[in-house]
Amino acid sequence: MTYQKELDFEKDLINVLNENGWEKTVLKNPTEQDLIDNWAKILFDNNRSIDRLNNYPLTKGEMSQLLEQITQLRTPIKLNGFINGKTVSIKRDNPDDKEHLNKEVSLKIYDRKEIAAGQSRYQIAEQPIFARTNSISNDRRGDLMLLINGMPVIHIELKRSGIPVSQACNQIRKYSHEGMFSGIFSLVQIFVAMNPEETLYFANPGPEGKFNSDFYFHWANFDNVPMNEWKKVATSLLSIPRAHELIGFYTVADTSDGVLKVMRSYQYYAANAISDKVSKTKWDSGNQRGGYIWHTTGSGKTMTSFKSAQLISSSNDADKVVFLTDRIELGTQSLKEYRAFADERETVQATENTSVLITKLKSNSASDMLIVTSIQKMSNIKDGEEGIKASDIALINKKRLVFIVDEAHRSTFGDMLTTIKATFPNAIFFGFTGTPVFEENAKKNNAQTDVFGNQLHRYSIADGIRDKNVLGFDLYKVLTFKDKDIREQVALEKAKAKNIEEVFTDKKKTKIYYEYMDPNSVRMAGFTDYDGKYVKGIEDYIPNSQYLSYQHQNKVVEDIKENWKRYSHNSLFHALFATSSIPEAIDYYRLLKNAIPDINISCLFDPTISNEDGDFKEYKGKTIAFFKQEGLTEIMSDYNKKFGLDFDLARHAQFKKDIALRLAHKELYKRIENEPEKQLNLLIVVDQMLTGFDSKWINTLYLDKVLEYENLIQAFSRTNRLYSPNEKPFGIIRYYRKPHTMQANIEKAVKLYSGDRPFSLFVDKLPYNIKKLNNTFKEIKSIFDNSNINNFKQLPKDVLACAKFVSLFKALNECLEAAKIQGFKWNKDHYNDEENHSIVIVDDNFTENTYDALLQRYKEISKKITSKNTSDDLPFDIVGYLTEIDTGVIDSEYMNSRFEKYLKLREQDDATEEMIEKAENELHKSFAVLKQEEQKYANMFLHDIESGDAILREGNSLRDYINEYQHRAEDDKVSRISNALGLNQQMLRDMMKLRLTENNINEFCRFDNLLKTVDKAKAKLFFEKIYNKKLVPPQVNRNIDLYLRKFILSGGLDAPFLCNEISE
Repeated sequence: MTYQKELDFEKDLINVLNENGWEKTVLKNPTEQDLIDNWAKILFDNNRSIDRLNNYPLTKGEMSQLLEQITQLRTPIKLNGFINGKTVSIKRDNPDDKEHLNKEVSLKIYDRKEIAAGQSRYQIAEQPIFARTNSISNDRRGDLMLLINGMPVIHIELKRSGIPVSQACNQIRKYSHEGMFSGIFSLVQIFVAMNPEETLYFANPGPEGKFNSDFYFHWANFDNVPMNEWKKVATSLLSIPRAHELIGFYTVADTSDGVLKVMRSYQYYAANAISDKVSKTKWDSGNQRGGYIWHTTGSGKTMTSFKSAQLISSSNDADKVVFLTDRIELGTQSLKEYRAFADERETVQATENTSVLITKLKSNSASDMLIVTSIQKMSNIKDGEEGIKASDIALINKKRLVFIVDEAHRSTFGDMLTTIKATFPNAIFFGFTGTPVFEENAKKNNAQTDVFGNQLHRYSIADGIRDKNVLGFDLYKVLTFKDKDIREQVALEKAKAKNIEEVFTDKKKTKIYYEYMDPNSVRMAGFTDYDGKYVKGIEDYIPNSQYLSYQHQNKVVEDIKENWKRYSHNSLFHALFATSSIPEAIDYYRLLKNAIPDINISCLFDPTISNEDGDFKEYKGKTIAFFKQEGLTEIMSDYNKKFGLDFDLARHAQFKKDIALRLAHKELYKRIENEPEKQLNLLIVVDQMLTGFDSKWINTLYLDKVLEYENLIQAFSRTNRLYSPNEKPFGIIRYYRKPHTMQANIEKAVKLYSGDRPFSLFVDKLPYNIKKLNNTFKEIKSIFDNSNINNFKQLPKDVLACAKFVSLFKALNECLEAAKIQGFKWNKDHYNDEENHSIVIVDDNFTENTYDALLQRYKEISKKITSKNTSDDLPFDIVGYLTEIDTGVIDSEYMNSRFEKYLKLREQDDATEEMIEKAENELHKSFAVLKQEEQKYANMFLHDIESGDAILREGNSLRDYINEYQHRAEDDKVSRISNALGLNQQMLRDMMKLRLTENNINEFCRFDNLLKTVDKAKAKLFFEKIYNKKLVPPQVNRNIDLYLRKFILSGGLDAPFLCNEISE
């Protein structure tokens, strides 16, 4: 539905909230004092008992005590603890309460478990008044506040149709900056910005916090489909019980960075699914398979798993929740995060060793309920193990144990988890993974479902990229040998010929040779045929020694060196280089430190040197064990020398930790981006750091090894953590070994792990970005051409044309940044498009000098926006890097300026047809920012102008007319249906305003009452005309019911479509 007025939208939202758990009595235009008085009344009603308020109301002084506590706590993160603390204390000063006078009493304020039950109250405050913060400014009015037990915890800002939701975000930010969210308003935990087409929600950053649009979220359904339409959001996210749960269970006071966080929808569904599963568990059934959560790497799995544990803990559905990690380092990292997420009443226990772990598991103390440990320590607890008592195991087994297993794709398939499951047969196990193991990549014949049970929730890497929670990838297949040369070597070997001359001495050899030289007979990469049989490709015949050759290794080193500065942004970002073996890692370390001596390089691998045969085989004529020993000594000595440290082989674990912290810029190295000499630019690895390690500072992965399925996606994902999009638009992957096989492996992994989502994991390549550059530059040029400005020598006088320029220049710059990383150079104007076998040419007019001129004009905008013609809402942001916060409003304003120009020319006597046509074309071009449906109504309006049928009103913008025409069309649908069926039109309109579902459409008999108003004779004629046949009364009644039901539930779909559906 289209809303021309914000107030109409507000009223309809209130009606829908009333239908979804919020009280129908609305607090209209309350001041802060009104809300304090309302809170005092609710507190009194909920605390009348003799041990609390003793049936005597709260005084102003006692309410002042509460407000003083709020003022002192001040920040949303601390106030989250206040709200969720269940009770607060005051000192009674009401002289009527003689029993408690001057004594401290405890007041119940909110219980997260009393959802739509008990003493919980859910109120709506419409247009609350924020008092001015100084003598000069004005009072402000918000749109809606949602109160739980009298406390304003959710603030909603609305915008009418056609106004971007970002304007509502800006309004909230403005109110916060002006200090409006103080006093009782500082209790607000969640902000909601909403227009009819889009909704964003985000945590209150507080008076000194930063509003970061990266953490503005769209709510989505269980299948991760974003909910944009306002009614769907109102009936899901803002409904009771979910809004109550959001405040009580799904906000996280993260003490590590002092910020209040709110969970995304996929985290909510996952945590809820685990909690529900535990609540339904029959503990003596022996069913250990709880299920697994598939959430892509970088999506906040630790927070989700913590919330799952917290929900289980608070519901008393289990006695112990053990968070199980696969490695000690991950356990330490998870412990820190868990402790940061826990509130003051919760403790998260560490386990220094197995003995401490057993003590914590046996304990009945509530403080020992949440435990973080490693799979290694947990698997030590078993019958027959030295120092382990059978009585201890028996005692622990009497408890209801829940295990939450991190990185479940890895830890599931060793003997350790098997041991744990055997020791605790009644425990229930849940797995978290970004890359589940399926039948295609099952280890030891066990897929994820075999070990953990069914998938409880999925949020794939494609979902994460679409939602901009992680970055996409820019992939490069790098050939160190020509395909022709590789194919010929294999063909000669298979033909058993030393050279091409020998091939033709024997017909059999000739046949074999040409078979392997033919790409249609033997592909470069192997594949599985329709019968499930693997068919070898050329690369399957390449011996491993081919990739140990100096020719291959030097080509790899040359490629890394050639791309280093461009990819790393001159060493701002770091890279990982994964090799196939430890000796190769050492070789590459030596080659790279000589090839690129001005960057800091190190190498990390398992330092263990065993007595097994493998370590005593040879590598390039040297014993591997000795080669490894020498390499370790060299690598650690170089590291110590570079960074002034003193690690030795006995302290290799600390050496590894130091590398991890340095790469992640954490703890000691929190600010090393300003100290390049302390940075580690490139880390060479074999298997380590390719899973479970997160750093936004890593943007490139070089691969000289073949990976498959979960290992491939995990390794790629080391590069896709978010950073400034202008500097890190994607993660970069370059792979060298068996490149065609790797390409096939990538395609298989993407198919398996994208979750059947169409959204691409891979970013646009350079040729496509150059085409985008050309098109965007063309649009910018047209703005200056339309203003008769040559060579971009000055800004257009029209402020709105300048605003449109800002919007386009941002898009141009983002595209240019990506293209530069991919190899765009100003002195090159032709680029190969290998995919389409063509050449892409840069627009002749788009030169470095032209870009510099545009950049200069962009910088001058800051002076232009002081123009008296500029709308207060026009959102320029020229501070810092190239940023423009609201293209939606700029596009709308620009479109309207073209509309005004067009109207003026139509009224001018001296305007030529050519001038009018040019203005009309400009206007039509500006329609590109509209939705398809809106474009239809815009064109209808223009046709009415041309025919003289349009009624123009002073002060109306083009957007107003579009909204009017769209609203009229929607209105006409209801009128047509009402007239056709002879029903009560107002009743139908009232029902259309509510977001009704199949479950509540007939609540209070409203649908039945509507059916009673239908004129059966009219309805019979209506349906007979559609079906072109006679209908008997029962058929008419059935069609009326189905037709109206579908019309209301679909939001007013067109009649023919509905009839097609109900006739099938």
